[in-house]
Amino acid sequence: MNIGLTGGIATGKSTVSRMLTSRGALLIDADILAREVMEPGHPVLAAVVERFGKQMLLPDGTLSRKKLGEHVFAHPGERQALNEITHPAIRTEIRRRMAEYEERYPDRLVVADIPLLFESGQQSMYEQIMVVYVPREIQLARLISRDGLDAVQAESRLASQMDIERKKELADIVIDNSRGIAETERQVDAFWTSRGLS
Repeated sequence: MNIGLTGGIATGKSTVSRMLTSRGALLIDADILAREVMEPGHPVLAAVVERFGKQMLLPDGTLSRKKLGEHVFAHPGERQALNEITHPAIRTEIRRRMAEYEERYPDRLVVADIPLLFESGQQSMYEQIMVVYVPREIQLARLISRDGLDAVQAESRLASQMDIERKKELADIVIDNSRGIAETERQVDAFWTSRGLS
């Protein structure tokens, strides 16, 4: 069985993915794959430098994530250009790892943690979609606190993603992460048991 795990920025996807892996799930983390394709020597990084310029690199030849992030968040069209370079490579690697895990471990749950799952139209790749949810005002407060952003910056980050309420509507499974860690654990346990996972 596989699921796509998503949510919004600062809703707690990493917390829920850790809970699932601690119960035996196999995790494919799109954020880790996104970092891997941006390592020196990878053709995706070369394409990013060609599109956005060498000023996006640090002196040692690695990507300046901060500089690129600031650039694409300030220019929505540029974010789309970046996604068109990176998403196909990440999606291909997710598919490859899912197939490998499902062949080698047919009795284990495979979880693909993909922040922009809905935004990138990947729903059909998964048997079910789990959304980690918190109300938007909690999401905003957590983002400001976690990343040290001001309200305008945080709102800009939230605006770059599909609204969390819409993601909740589209989900097969919702984990409400706004009521404390014990309650989140209880919901993950209920999901795990209901699917006959052990």
